[in-house]
Amino acid sequence: MRHHARAVPRLIARPLQEFLRTEAAGGVLLLLAAAAALAWANAPFGASYGSVWGTHLRVGIHPLSIDLSLRAWVNDALMALFFYVVGLEIKRETVHGELADRRSVALPVAAALGGMLVPAAIYVAMNAGGAGARGWGIPMATDIAFAVGVVVLAGTRVPAALKVFLLALAIVDDIGAIVVIAAFYSDDIALGWLAGAGVLFAVVVAMGRAGVRPVTLYLIAGVIAWLAVFESGVHATIAGVALGLLTPVSPLAVGDTADAARGRPSPDGRPLLERAEHVLHPWTSYAVIPVFALANAGIAIDGGALRNAAHSPVAVGVAAGLVIGKPAGVLCGAWLTTRLGLAALPAGVRWRQLAAVALVAGIGFTVSLFISTLAFSDPRLVDEAKLGILGGSLLMSAAGYLALRATTRPRPT
Repeated sequence: MRHHARAVPRLIARPLQEFLRTEAAGGVLLLLAAAAALAWANAPFGASYGSVWGTHLRVGIHPLSIDLSLRAWVNDALMALFFYVVGLEIKRETVHGELADRRSVALPVAAALGGMLVPAAIYVAMNAGGAGARGWGIPMATDIAFAVGVVVLAGTRVPAALKVFLLALAIVDDIGAIVVIAAFYSDDIALGWLAGAGVLFAVVVAMGRAGVRPVTLYLIAGVIAWLAVFESGVHATIAGVALGLLTPVSPLAVGDTADAARGRPSPDGRPLLERAEHVLHPWTSYAVIPVFALANAGIAIDGGALRNAAHSPVAVGVAAGLVIGKPAGVLCGAWLTTRLGLAALPAGVRWRQLAAVALVAGIGFTVSLFISTLAFSDPRLVDEAKLGILGGSLLMSAAGYLALRATTRPRPT
């Protein structure tokens, strides 16, 4: 029994440490891909950036075929894999992680809610009634990869409790982004297709409970579910989130029912959710997200574009939401929760350190870029939003790093 009690924390800590390492390395690749996209779009052959990613690719046989641009395939299909991993992360945290502990969940949840509502309110105040009004969801997101990368750059001086708080905040932030995308950035809903997707999700659940083991069957069901969600009008990436949340968390889920009845563990003793995240998280961090950045971060930047952005309610609203609204909202949410006695600061964490993490939370790159492509059909507004995202995120990366260095001390060796 004592051995089991010691094994449980290790079972929880192992995927968390692996997750943080992967996110930090992925953040470096994400930065390089974004820089490459900007260099490509501003090179003498910059016109090829739009033409390459605008090239159409048809998959399937008419009438059962999908014709999308390369950029749309990245945003609708590859990003579904990213959001599948997000779904896995959410489930892991709510079952075994920081969000499973009612005593500690109130602080990151309140901080995340404040960090979503205040930036959206600032953006709405600057764009209400204008052409950019639909972009209020853009400054709400925190980029986990960039945020973790900044914390890692600050060194081991950052308390572990502060890293866990940031991770929990970012995951709650992801939940909010998923809700916003599903509820406000989906097209006219086709209920028949949506019902079909629901049936397929139920099939996936039944397969897990029945101990179905072949991964190919889950893959087929997942692809068909993605197609049904795509055709329903709800953004197709939501299929990835749903499948991630439905992934079995029990180690017995990967064995058959006879093995379960005999009490036999899974082939390697690891839960299916952890195994899936272990396999797929590096792919999304090292391939999917960099490709997404390469396809979406390219903007032609010159003096005219910067002057227009400086006078654009969209660009200024996004940047102000990230730079002012995000840290202010995170701190207000955390302060209100502690003031009401619903939560306390993590052990060993002070308010000035929490304020530094609040600055890091203002890095809103990947999901912010993603929402900008959903919010606007006008390329001009999309580019203005992207300039606001890039400017605000770069500023908050530097500010967050310097604040972490100033508010934390090296650990004694």
